[in-house]
This record gives sequence, C-alpha cells and structure tokens, in this order.
Amino acid sequence: MPFWIDTHCHLDSPEFEGRRDAVRASAADENVLHCVIPAVEISNFAAVRQLALSQGDSYALGIHPLCVKNAQESDLTRLDEQLLLYRDDPHLVAVGEIGLDFFVPELRVSPLRERQEFFYRAQLRLAKKHGLPVILHVRQSADRLLKHLRELGHDGYRFGGIAHAFNGSAVQANEFIKLGFKLGFGGTVTYEAARAIRRLAADLPLGALVMETDSPDIPAQWLYKTVVQRAAGEFQGINQPSELPRIAGVISDLRRITPTELMTATTANATDALPRLKALLDRQEGTIRPMGIISSS
Repeated sequence: MPFWIDTHCHLDSPEFEGRRDAVRASAADENVLHCVIPAVEISNFAAVRQLALSQGDSYALGIHPLCVKNAQESDLTRLDEQLLLYRDDPHLVAVGEIGLDFFVPELRVSPLRERQEFFYRAQLRLAKKHGLPVILHVRQSADRLLKHLRELGHDGYRFGGIAHAFNGSAVQANEFIKLGFKLGFGGTVTYEAARAIRRLAADLPLGALVMETDSPDIPAQWLYKTVVQRAAGEFQGINQPSELPRIAGVISDLRRITPTELMTATTANATDALPRLKALLDRQEGTIRPMGIISSS
C-alpha cells in the first residue's frame, strides 16, 4: 500500500516538546509513514539523529543559512567528521538543510551574503566528498544556488536532492530538474494568493514533485491566523506532518489527479531524490503498516 513521505519536517523544534511521539503517531494515522528530519546547526545534530532512529525515520546533517551568522568555520570540520562517523547509518540520507536565503535583509548584504555562500559551497563539497544528495533552502536565491551547483559539478558530478519549499520561477524549476533535483511543495500551495506556486504545482512534471510540511513552519491556510485574529485571542495552529495529506489534496485538485496517484508518485520521487532513503525503506519492508508507525530497524 502506498504511503506519504514528509520530506522536510523539523520534529526536533521546541514547538513539539513533550508531544513528539503523539505528533508522530497522529501523522501515522494519516498514512504519513516516514519523515525526513534535517538539522540546522551542529548543536542539533545529535537530536535529529536520535529522533529519526527512535521513530524509524531519516535525517540530514547540515548548517542552515539562517544559522551561519553564529556558526564557526570549525563547524564544517565537525560536519565532515559526523558524515564520516555515520556513513554506515542507513537513516542518514542527505546533507541538509543548506542553501542561501536572500529574503532576510541582513543576509542579502555583506558580510553575511558572502558568508552564506562560503558555507554553502563548503557543504556542497562535503556532500560530494561523502556521496550524499543535498536538501536545499531556497528563498529568493535560486539563481545563486544553481550557479554554485554548476560550478562544483563542472566535472560531470550531479549532486541531486531536494529544493525544499521551492518558490522560484518555472525556468528556475526546470534548471533544478535538469540537475537531478526534486522540488518540495507544502503549505504555501494552499493559499489562493500564491498563484505562481500553485501554477508550478499544477504544471511541473509529476516526476519532479515531493511533498513536505516544513513543520512547524509554513502552516497551511487553514492553520494561519492574521495579526488581528491573534490579537483577538484566536489560536494559530501548529503545522505538523499529519497536515500533509490535506495539503496534498490541494495539489491533486490542481493537477486533476487522485490523491493516491499523487501519493504514489511523490513517494517514488522522494526515494529517487534520496537513494539512501530507498535503501532504508527496503530494509524496513514488512515493518511498515498502513495507519501505523514505521518500526525502528
């Protein structure tokens, strides 16, 4: 039976403190039977790994562009050491979350703009060294991300992986696809005002899409409350993996296909983007049960 894969969720976030097992069980009840948990800085490497192992999920290790301001260059050495230490851990599937963020004003100018690019290139080199795909943070930065991928892949190497929460143009989307990437779609697609993203979700090749929530971030439209609503005491819902099937329903409606067709395709796409994920799921075959959690291997 097919199932959903949430290819990007931060289950280690404080918002889930004290209820991670319940959040994960709720996701399983919605047939979200696997989650990919990316790190954002060296201080949470151990947490994301332990969380993934405890739930039978997978994880990625990397330094997020929003975290490079406080990162040290020695953190790259630590990342290299961790990737080597856990190279035989089947739950380690990528280097991530890495990338560039030119939305935050402070990050789009010197010195943090250059510092982001330094950390991004360094982590691409580590991904290449360890033979791992990458999970990319893309926010007003698609062209620069592509530039560095091409430069460091000049010898014919293809990084591959996932352009998470993709928000670029159709031209940029197709350039990522040419380089072997899948594109992550989540809560943004549920907003009618997000016309460009909805058009991409509808028109891109089905083989290019993967599903994600980015929990607890990027809440779907039905979870979001405006500043006025929050001031009036309305509770902002917390995004979590169990929301993924409803988000996917928006995409299946846009594409005029069934949710099962989307589920089957995006699960296959996720394992194509992250080959070690496919190997992990193959190992776990028989322990995955519909409406149940994947048992740890």
